[in-house]
Parts: sequence; C-alpha cells; structure tokens
Amino acid sequence: MPVTFKDVRKFALALPNVEEATSYGTPALKVGGKLLARLKEDGESLVVGTTFEEREEMMAADPETYYITDHYLKYPWVLVRLSRVHEDALRDLLSRSWRLARRMPRKASRRRPANRSQ
Repeated sequence: MPVTFKDVRKFALALPNVEEATSYGTPALKVGGKLLARLKEDGESLVVGTTFEEREEMMAADPETYYITDHYLKYPWVLVRLSRVHEDALRDLLSRSWRLARRMPRKASRRRPANRSQ
C-alpha cells in the first residue's frame, strides 16, 4: 500500500518537538521552526532534508523513488515519490532530516557553498 502524507505526518509527529506547519502553501512539518519535510505541490512527492552525499546515494540506488528538480540542485533536499517509498525507508529518512534540522542554525542558509577555484 502506498505511503500517504497522513503516514508522513504520523511518523514525523512521533519525533520530539515536531509541529505541523505550511511551506509554499503545502502541508509541512518543522522542528524548532526549521523545515523537516513538506508535501510538494504535485501532492505525490515529499520534499525531505538530507545531505548532498546521501541524496546522491539514494538517487543512484533507487531513481524511481528519489529524485530532484533543477530547483533543488543547490540545496540539500531530496524529493521522494510517496507511491514508491517503503515505510521503513521513510521513517529513517524523516529521522535523519530531524537530526539535520536540529543541528542547523535557524538563520543559516542550507545552500551548497559556491565552488571557488583560485
């Protein structure tokens, strides 16, 4: 059975200090005011915080489930097709996103630093 945003909400709200919110007009989950995950505008994908390295690994291992659009290239987020992700993988991904969000300073940019060669 496919995962729904209702499942996402249940998994995320089981983590400490997670609260429901909105982001870009879509349902979202935040911890300490920092975005953990949100429903993408298509209603079929979840935007979840990750690292650039983990994102590359996930997309290489399962490109039918994990992907990005050009908009997210410079940001440490991954898009997850809810119809394809397994519940256990989603729980793990949300837990990792929760840990990352708690470590990130509130006003810090999550943008990848520019590649500066001298």
